[in-house]
Amino acid sequence: MAKQPAIELKNITKRFGAKVIANKNVNLTAYRGEILSVLGENGSGKTTLMNMISGIYFPDEGQIFIDGKEAVIASPKDAFSYKIGMIHQHFKLVDVFSAAENIVLGIEDGKYNLKKSVDEIKKISSQYGFNLDPEKKIYTMSVSEKQTVEIIKVLYRGADILILDEPTAVLTPQETDKLFEILRRMRDDGKCIIIITHKLHEVLSLSDRVAVLRKGEYVGTVNTSETNESDLTEMMVGKKVDLNIERLETGDCQDRLVVKNVTCYDRVGAKVLDDVSFTAKSGEILGIAGIAGSGQRELLESIAGLQHLSSGEILYNTPKTGKVENLRDKTPMQIRNMGVRLSFVPEDRLGMGLVGNMDIVDNMMLRSYSKGHSFFLKRKKPKDLAMKIIHDLEVVTPGAGTPVRRLSGGNVQKVLVGREIASSPTVLMVAYPVRGLDINSSYMIYKLLNEQKKKGVSIIFVGEDLDVLVELCDRIMVIGGGHINGIVDGRNTTKEEIGLLMTKSKYNGKEKDNG
Repeated sequence: MAKQPAIELKNITKRFGAKVIANKNVNLTAYRGEILSVLGENGSGKTTLMNMISGIYFPDEGQIFIDGKEAVIASPKDAFSYKIGMIHQHFKLVDVFSAAENIVLGIEDGKYNLKKSVDEIKKISSQYGFNLDPEKKIYTMSVSEKQTVEIIKVLYRGADILILDEPTAVLTPQETDKLFEILRRMRDDGKCIIIITHKLHEVLSLSDRVAVLRKGEYVGTVNTSETNESDLTEMMVGKKVDLNIERLETGDCQDRLVVKNVTCYDRVGAKVLDDVSFTAKSGEILGIAGIAGSGQRELLESIAGLQHLSSGEILYNTPKTGKVENLRDKTPMQIRNMGVRLSFVPEDRLGMGLVGNMDIVDNMMLRSYSKGHSFFLKRKKPKDLAMKIIHDLEVVTPGAGTPVRRLSGGNVQKVLVGREIASSPTVLMVAYPVRGLDINSSYMIYKLLNEQKKKGVSIIFVGEDLDVLVELCDRIMVIGGGHINGIVDGRNTTKEEIGLLMTKSKYNGKEKDNG
């Protein structure tokens, strides 16, 4: 029996202003009883297209058909009336409420029996294999539990067309396998599942078909069983891309940064780093893996001079002279004035890394300008650097004078990484540098990091894709609950071993460090 189309998009076009065409004449069909992956580079129109299906945007041209009948979806409320539910990458939950309270929150008439709702939630959980305590508070949950709440929330409202945006971005391999099991059960139950993701190995493992967009236009749909990573990448990019991540062997590595017994607390007095010790070496990439919120951000900020430590030391071994400097509780300016060439690419690109309302040239000046001797600043060198980064990293922008906030996330990241590398650091710290980037841009970043490694730079790489960490990094440090759970050699570990370390509050046994 042929599968029934759940959603049909016909000649969908969406414009933003006079010049930006996010989607152009897109024709796409998703069936009941299938998992469809949607692939494309940054700016290819994937999320815009899904936002039109879920009622966040309204198409300028074209038609949407649900179960063969034309549908007008002008709001998320309209989408729910067609049994469409979207699970966003950034969860929309109230932390102080329980799972059940979040699930029933916003139901139209505002009337519900919480006990009856809990029973219904348990029934849904049992049907698809979720493991969820409906009465558990959100603020006590892991990332995967919060995602479970979001999925059950749309199922509770009767959704049988589910759209998931980067659903595995912050999950361990074990949690990812569990999620895929559940999605397959939903597919087998006749639901239509649409997934936006950049992880090609997951696309090939999970989906039945793959639809590809390029520069806002529909390229085609292929059966997953009849394609591979190389072919999908060529469809996305329009040319062949080398998908090998090189792990360079740089020979003699010197201790560059020694972190000893570092402990720090957040603003409300909770311990976020607990007796953390490790060494980062020159000419190596030290990966950091961990469930989101395990202390990764606080660790990098401590090294960069943005966190106060309650105890411990951060020692920097100066190249050539061997002079040891203690960076503990120094400000970023003091660290720089000590002659320490430290660069930091934070995960919050526009909050900490760049100023959104300033153009690319002015953001270059932020890195070089320190004391401000004059109101009349020389812009030639920053402008030359901006133009070089735009050219070398293929930044898509109308020009160097464009405000950074108008760039796509991937292009913002290229500007930020390019600026920090241009400062010729001896220690380069990057937090989730390819988050949300398409595969072509991601491999460009990996290449840049390897070039710095070849120059003897000590690189600390906080990542979320364990396959990439294993391929790229010399050693991988696993952090959990502010503790170091273990350090493994990237050459002979597996992502499953790392995933197990990530889920432990402390690693039982001595640190495993083959590096």
